[in-house]
Amino acid sequence: MNAFAFSLLGQPLHALPCGALWWPARRLLCVSDLHLGKSDRIARRHGAMLPPYDSRDTLARLRAVIEATDPATLICLGDSFDDLASVAALSAEDRAGLVDLASGGRDWIWVEGNHDPGPHGLPGRGLAEIALGPLTFRHIAEPGASGEISGHYHPKARLALRGTSVSRPCFLIDAARVILPAFGTYTGGLCCTSAILDATMAPDALAVLTGQAARAVPMPRAPAAAPYRRIG
Repeated sequence: MNAFAFSLLGQPLHALPCGALWWPARRLLCVSDLHLGKSDRIARRHGAMLPPYDSRDTLARLRAVIEATDPATLICLGDSFDDLASVAALSAEDRAGLVDLASGGRDWIWVEGNHDPGPHGLPGRGLAEIALGPLTFRHIAEPGASGEISGHYHPKARLALRGTSVSRPCFLIDAARVILPAFGTYTGGLCCTSAILDATMAPDALAVLTGQAARAVPMPRAPAAAPYRRIG
């Protein structure tokens, strides 16, 4: 799968090139920030019309990684929908596809995010966060956490490759935590040189870029970071 293998609190994990996290020992797949229905929410709130195929593309990529890994547990790590109205606005085909995935005989867990903080009536369990062994899955990183897997920030890294500047979604990884990239098709990103991500991640943190293969590099930092203190 061209994944990047690493450990968090002694637990072997794989950062997959598609932006999902795989925990082989528990057959657990985790994705964050699907933002299903984003094109509908933008049209509804702002009148801007985007091609309304983002949910279908996101679900197709989610189905592909589910078929590749065959997880026993799947955690959607918050902001699975762009807002709660986006659930009802899904097309019949997209909703049927999502229900089919979530009803596939695995433990499907919807962690609450800031965009979707309430129940939506789809198959699976809705939780504010979940602890499994030494690891805790929640939407937003918390100060002082250890063994934490979160999302929310949509981290991206910009690197110079062969004379070209390339920006890609990335995992951020240090000894205490992992922040997942956004999995959704119409999601932007926060550069990992930002002050909040610089403060959250340890000085030796890695950025693992998504793409054809998961590529780990030292987390890029701003030349002069703002005076935030590291959390945890």
